[in-house]
Amino acid sequence: MRVYIPLTLSGLARLHVAREIAPAPLTAYAVTPALREWYLSGSEEELEYAALSRAAVASLRLVATELGVARRRVVVAADVPDRVAFADPELALSPEALGEVRLTEAVPLGWLAAVHVDAEEAAEDVQAAAEAVGAADQGDEDAQFVVDGVADHELLWYGVQEIDRLV
Repeated sequence: MRVYIPLTLSGLARLHVAREIAPAPLTAYAVTPALREWYLSGSEEELEYAALSRAAVASLRLVATELGVARRRVVVAADVPDRVAFADPELALSPEALGEVRLTEAVPLGWLAAVHVDAEEAAEDVQAAAEAVGAADQGDEDAQFVVDGVADHELLWYGVQEIDRLV
């Protein structure tokens, strides 16, 4: 199963050193039955993009909690065995948790397919969105506008072999 794991640049650096994303359980995003049902008319590619986008928002929340790191979203795509990923049926009822899965094992470097990272030019908008995400969660429409605006920055694609260059 292809999953999208939200990280930060410091999380990517830890992955580079440890050769795995750990410890489990980990939160990731995937094309779950609930996400598929919600995007009825979406192609498989559109569904994968929706899961990636949800992981990018989760990465933004991680960026908001870290101090002193570059303000860029990071999402790692990985192909994990089906036995490792579980969608919580209760979470499937929540629109905010569409596509969310729990990974029951650490994700070794060998399972990674790609890394998606914001361009450096996105850092200012990511910073503003990270500062606004808490207020957006509380219903502040202006803050939500700022958070939504960071989606205008497409995450760049990198091969797994380029992780050392990114960190």
